[in-house]
Formats: sequence, C-alpha cells, structure tokens
Amino acid sequence: MPTEANDTDIVNVKQTTAADPEFRPRNYLGSDPRAATCRGKLQSKRSKLNMEINKELRLRSGAENLYSATTDAKTKENVSLELRFVNSSLQLLKEQLAELNSSVELYQDREKVVMPMIPLGLKETKELELRDKLKQFIEIHYHEDGEEYDEPLAELMDLRQAMRTPTRDSHGISLLFQYYNHLHFVERRFFTQGRNICRLYFEWYDSLTGVPCIQTTVAFEKASVLFNIGSLYTQIGARYDRTTEDGLDSAVDNFLRAAGTFEFIKENFSHAPSSDLGTDCLRMLVQLMLGQARECLFEKSVLGLEDGNDLDLCLELSQEAAHISATYDEVLRTAIDTTVKECMPYSWLCLLQVKREHYRALADYYVAKGLVNHQGELTERAVETLQYLHDVQQGNEDERPTVPRTEDQRRYLGRAHLREALLMHEEALRVNRMCPELRKKDILRQVLKQCHERSLALYEDIEEEDDFQELLEPPPVLPSTKYQLSLSSPSFSSHPVSDLFHSLGPESVFSAKHHWTHPRTVQLTKKEDEGFGLSVRGSAPVVVAMVEQGSLAEIAGVREGDILVGIGDRNVKWDTHDQVVGKIREAARYLKITVVTPIKAWVVNRRSESDTVIPSPCSAVRV
Repeated sequence: MPTEANDTDIVNVKQTTAADPEFRPRNYLGSDPRAATCRGKLQSKRSKLNMEINKELRLRSGAENLYSATTDAKTKENVSLELRFVNSSLQLLKEQLAELNSSVELYQDREKVVMPMIPLGLKETKELELRDKLKQFIEIHYHEDGEEYDEPLAELMDLRQAMRTPTRDSHGISLLFQYYNHLHFVERRFFTQGRNICRLYFEWYDSLTGVPCIQTTVAFEKASVLFNIGSLYTQIGARYDRTTEDGLDSAVDNFLRAAGTFEFIKENFSHAPSSDLGTDCLRMLVQLMLGQARECLFEKSVLGLEDGNDLDLCLELSQEAAHISATYDEVLRTAIDTTVKECMPYSWLCLLQVKREHYRALADYYVAKGLVNHQGELTERAVETLQYLHDVQQGNEDERPTVPRTEDQRRYLGRAHLREALLMHEEALRVNRMCPELRKKDILRQVLKQCHERSLALYEDIEEEDDFQELLEPPPVLPSTKYQLSLSSPSFSSHPVSDLFHSLGPESVFSAKHHWTHPRTVQLTKKEDEGFGLSVRGSAPVVVAMVEQGSLAEIAGVREGDILVGIGDRNVKWDTHDQVVGKIREAARYLKITVVTPIKAWVVNRRSESDTVIPSPCSAVRV
C-alpha cells in the first residue's frame, strides 16, 4: 500500500502546566493539518467550503426571516435582492464542493493506467467543548466532584480532536473505531431522554452538500463517525496498486468493508438529518462499493490474460463485465429515481454512466475475442454457455443467435459483437467529453481510448473487403457472476477500549437513566458480642439485603436496598460480594460505610442479575 510520510507525523498529547493535574501521555495519531499532502489540502479546502456554506445559509435564513417580518415595500425589495445574491453565492460554493468530490484521482496511484474509483470525502465537524457540561452532569447526577475527572475528560477530548483528521491507513481506522466504542460508554453514562443537564450540540457537515447539521443526540455523532470509517475504507481501497493481485485483493477487502459499514448505518440509524446519512444515499453507496469491489475482481481475472484466447474464459469474462455494467446501471437508477440525485456530484453520475457503457463494451469485446480466435470444435461448456449467453428478456426468443459451431459462424457473430463494443466505447468516450470534470481526468480518457483502440484493431483484423453479408444485431450479453460477495460488518470488537469513567461505578447501575440519593456516610460502633444488624448480597455493586429491626444499622438510617459505595475511605462500587464482606469483618467494632438509596425500585430486585454475573457466592450474609 502506498504511504505518505507527511500524513502521520503528529501526536496529540496534552501539554501540562503547573496548575494542571498530571496527565498520562495519550498516543492518538491524527494527520498534521500543516502537512502538504494532496489529500490533506483537499480536506482543508472542504473544511473551508463547509464554513463558507454555513455562513451563507445563516445569511439566507436571516434575510428570509426579515422578508417575512417586514411590511415596508422598500425593505422587501432590498431583502429580495440580497436573497438572490446569497442564493447565487450558495450555488457557486456547492459547485466548488462538487468539484472537490470529483477529485477522485488524488486518492489513487496516478502512475497506473487503471479505471478511476470513486472514494468519499470525510465528514467535517467542529471542535466540541464537552468538559464543563460533563463535569456538571457528574456533580448533579453522580454526586461526585467533577474536578476529579479532569484526566478522563481531557483524554476524551484529545481523542475526539484526533479523530477529526484520521490518517489514511489502518491507524486512522483504529482511531475512529476507538472513539466510536468510547461513545458507547459516554452515551450510557451521560445521555438520557428527557433530561437537559448534559445537552451537547454535535455539528457535522454533509460530505456531499456541505450543509451543516446539528443534533443533541449521541446517535448522530456515532453515525457520523461510522460514515467516516466507511469513507476512509473507500479512500484506502482506491489508493492500492490495482496492477497486482495483492493490491486488488486489498482493494476488494476495503470496498466490502466500506459497503458493510454503510449498510450498518442504514440498518441501525434512522431519521438522519443530513442527506449523506439518508436511507437512499446509503443504499446507493452500498451498491456503489459492491460495484467497485466487483470491478477489482474483474481486473484481477484479466491480469496477464490479454493474449489469452480460451473461449470458455472469454465468455466468463464477458458475463462478468455485463454484470458490472448492470450493477452500475442499478446504482444510477437508485441515484436518479430518488433524492440522491440532488446531492450527488454531477461528475459521479457521469463517471457511473461511463463505467456502465465501458463494461458493456468489454462484455461484447470478450465474446468477440473468444469467438474469432477459437480453433477447433466447441467444448460442451462453451456450447452450454453460448446457448444462454444473450439476454432476450426484453425481446423475443427468436432473436437469440444460434450457437456458432463453424469458424465462419463464429467470425460472423464475433464481428457483430465487436461492432456493438465499438458503439459502446464511443458512447463512453462521448459521455466523458460531455462532463467538464471528467474531461480533466487524463487517466480515465487514456483507459477508454486504449480499450476503444483494442476493439477497433481486432475488428480491422477480421474485417473482409468482399464480405457483403448483413451484420447481425446481437442482444446484450446476459449478466452473470461467479463471485458471491458478502458485506463485511464493522468489527467493533477488534478495537477494544476501557471505560474512561470506570470509577463512577458499574454502568448497569450507575448510568444516566438510573437515579439515586446523595451518598450518606454512617459510622457504626458495636459491642463485642453484637452485630451491625445488616445483611448484604450481590456483587459490583453490593446491596443491603436486610436491616434488622432496632439494630445499629437501622438506627443509623441504613435501609434495605441501599447500595454500598464506600467502606472506610475505599470505593467499593466494583467490589465483589466476598471482598465487601471481608472489609466489613476487618472493621471489627468500628464500621464506616457510605451508601446511596436507589430512587427506582428495580435496584431492589437485582438479586438474580448479581447472582448470574458474579460466580462467587452472592447470597445474603449477615454482618
């Protein structure tokens, strides 16, 4: 895989001062924004365009509000003029963003003459100051000192900052997965429906239109991170050397991972506020990535086989090419028949049309090549394939060409397919010329021209001057494939993380959706021959199972169902049943415990859950 030295040379480590607590180093790698890589410059331009689009949208919103509020005719006229100016500026900015999305050649090896792939740009997000909000939530909800969580909060912020500019390699993928996995804990710890204590505004820009979207739900942040994971897979897949088998295998793997990621977003996140996270757009992206994976598999099949004349192999390649053409036709229909067309770059639509015609031309070319170069009798496999090679579903069965068993018949049918190939190659070249952005892609034009010249050369070789036989118009080749692709779902477990807020306690109890009283500390002093009057059960956390009537525990205010969070000066939220019992017995006559009372009754009935989670004995023990 090609690498760029300047793409991975910064480590986000918080600098400490005398006033700050000591922080452990955090090795989160992000791209250096100063690095002068082509992709880095492209993403920087994207970020600036997003901000300019956001500014113009705010101006338009203000002008529209003023227009609807005012009754003065002169003011309305001035506002109307300003709105036309703002809309014109917005259109120009969106065209510039579409041009950036068309820069597909920057993500791949420009020294290799191969068909360009379509990689996706990353979604941009603004910096988010979450420290004060989360500290406030810790103090209000968890009744703990928020200052004690400076280090995990700083680590979370460092990680979010680094994931905004991930490197284009496995480290960047791992960084995004780590942040996504941390969001699982953050969501459970700090976010719940119906409470506004920890309201954070997550702002992400649409990768296709540049329009900003703001949501207060962590689900939006998670979906956007997943989208960037899928986009990064497309960029990594596009940069592999597709003139080697290893490079093609790696490209296929990354495109399938991208497809699996987009499918996961589509199935698990609904009501997306931005067009790139919409169901139709994600469906189109899944189809596009599968098409590009099939394209790589086709390129692998033809590696080193340009001089091969095996009829069976040529017919197989023909149907594979027809299948790729049909796949891109399906992508086009999905884009054009839905709202995706409004946000999809025009150059992408043109490139998909080019690929559709190009691979349909290759389907006809490989049929012709196999037929005109075949010598001797047809094999049983070739006869069987030729019988059902053509797609006559739209026509009549009588239009299906007969199996060409003689050399003249094969040459006749081969010429007919070559003519179709030339027509499709010319159509691909025409679409390429009509698109202003694609005209600039020298590699694309070179690939199309080479394939056209190859088909033309074969046609000239077999053309006979005295042949006045009317050419057949064969039906298109029936799409077929031997590759059964399966989507690679996101591998969250391959990037494990630990809960940064572990000391808050087990998240099954100490989470945003559960509530409890302020901690209260009681001191119990017993005589030599009496007990403290309470029984405990469960593990992590341990719960007061019973309080004896008239006992020291009852007099001190300990209640059945209370959760033990501290013994002495030690935090016991994560302690097992045996550990807590041992600490109580070690206290001898003087016991200092800190407890909280669940406000919801479900905690009282956690006996079965504790018994199943902890293998050690969890039955109530009297102390």
